[in-house]
Amino acid sequence: MQALREGRRIVTKRQDLAVTHRSWKRWLVRGLGVVAALAVVASIVVSLMIASGVREARDMALREHPGDPVTALIAYVDTPRHSLGERNRAVWALGQLGDPRPLPVLEKHFTGGPCQHERALCQRELSKAIELCRGGTNVTALVWRHGSLRP
Repeated sequence: MQALREGRRIVTKRQDLAVTHRSWKRWLVRGLGVVAALAVVASIVVSLMIASGVREARDMALREHPGDPVTALIAYVDTPRHSLGERNRAVWALGQLGDPRPLPVLEKHFTGGPCQHERALCQRELSKAIELCRGGTNVTALVWRHGSLRP
């Protein structure tokens, strides 16, 4: 086995590779740590953006239907004089809140067919909201749900 002279110490190629391998592992672990930290920060940012959107939808519904936020959003979804876009936003907010009270109204509008955004509420959004209102997992809500947004 060949040996390389480094100062007073003699290092074999195998030992040199072991040092290089440890260094590579260290950089990999550090890189994975940075990626994990960025993923956590991104999740928190997205969660806070969702919270802001839920607050805006809640406030929009409460201006027309004062009282309980969930009841106001339910009334907003079920009022045809509002645009489909606004009503879809209320459907989304109800799903994010995860309260079971809107299930009858959401199920009434859910056909299971393809979306026809120009004529009816978004079927995909209704499906997601129904799943969340039935207790489906909403990981982002763990960050933002608190007393001011909960029903």
